[in-house]
Amino acid sequence: MYSSLSAFAVALVVSSVAFARPGDASLFKRASISPIMGGQNFPDPAITRTGDGWHAFSTNAKISGKLIHVPMAHSADFKTWTYRSGVDALPKLAAWIDPKSPRVWAPDVSQLPDGSFIMYYTAALKKNTALHCVGYATSASIAGPYTDPSGSSTWICPTAQGGAIDPSGYVNADGTRWVVYKHDGNAIGHGGSCGNTVKPIVTTPLMLQQVNAKDGHTKIGNPIQMITNGPLDGPYVEAPSLSKLGGKFVLFFSSNCFATTKYDVSYAIASNIKGPYVKYGPLFVTGTDGMTAPGGLDIASNGNHAIWHAYVNATHTPKQCLSKHGKGKTNGDADECYRNHGSGRAAFTAVLSLKGNVVSANTLS
Repeated sequence: MYSSLSAFAVALVVSSVAFARPGDASLFKRASISPIMGGQNFPDPAITRTGDGWHAFSTNAKISGKLIHVPMAHSADFKTWTYRSGVDALPKLAAWIDPKSPRVWAPDVSQLPDGSFIMYYTAALKKNTALHCVGYATSASIAGPYTDPSGSSTWICPTAQGGAIDPSGYVNADGTRWVVYKHDGNAIGHGGSCGNTVKPIVTTPLMLQQVNAKDGHTKIGNPIQMITNGPLDGPYVEAPSLSKLGGKFVLFFSSNCFATTKYDVSYAIASNIKGPYVKYGPLFVTGTDGMTAPGGLDIASNGNHAIWHAYVNATHTPKQCLSKHGKGKTNGDADECYRNHGSGRAAFTAVLSLKGNVVSANTLS
């Protein structure tokens, strides 16, 4: 999660991929596409569009020995991206976050009606460092710096359910504002792949929370469960992102353990924002366009432009990583192959569309 990447030297092709149901291996594309920014490590990416183009944010990384909590990138046209090396959108941490190992993951930025911006993000809980919770921070500028006003109080933190991660904002056509996130049940799982394939399996539901349309954080009502992990999902479902395509609400998510080649991007569809959601997909799996373990897709709010990550330049298989580092073991903030398959996770982009109940992704040259 903390490594820099060498260039991903593959030919870029313009392609379209579509998957209808899990297990449709015959539909895998074997051609390769190139990641953006030459393969720069940029995991759990999210995108927001403003008047000057597209802005992307990612999980924390070490740059020149310094831990950057929220790295950033920019593109004027969604094709050519510039990594803002060393720039931190969230330079100061809230008091509720573990200062020794903050693990700021999966930020997502939305614009508010007054023109300011709100960032939803995940970080390690100081009172229980094994768990993550969700916070929010605001800024007058898309580029930050963002400030979390909560002090020692978390925003979404269901510790009995394992905490919460992977927040993502959505603004509906009727003006209502929502946040989707994951109950991180595998954090209190009983072992196995990503901590949650030994029975009894802990649920990892993806939740929908309405928030005040103006401030983006005052909660309205109780959260609603959208989907949860089933037998085909491995240890969890995670990384939710919501949009509307083809007149339907489409919830993108990843399933199976991120440290294995089973990790994927899938989706669920509903005719009402509150559901019920029916699982379809996958959209991307290992082998699609030459990617390995694609996941963490984010789609622009009220749009069809998407960004996600996949491992590149893998030097170890997941099994070799476990042998080298030990199950679930990390190496502080250093690069280690259990998380990164040797070189990290690069970002990829595409424009998505829905026909029937099948999502297609068209990559850009």
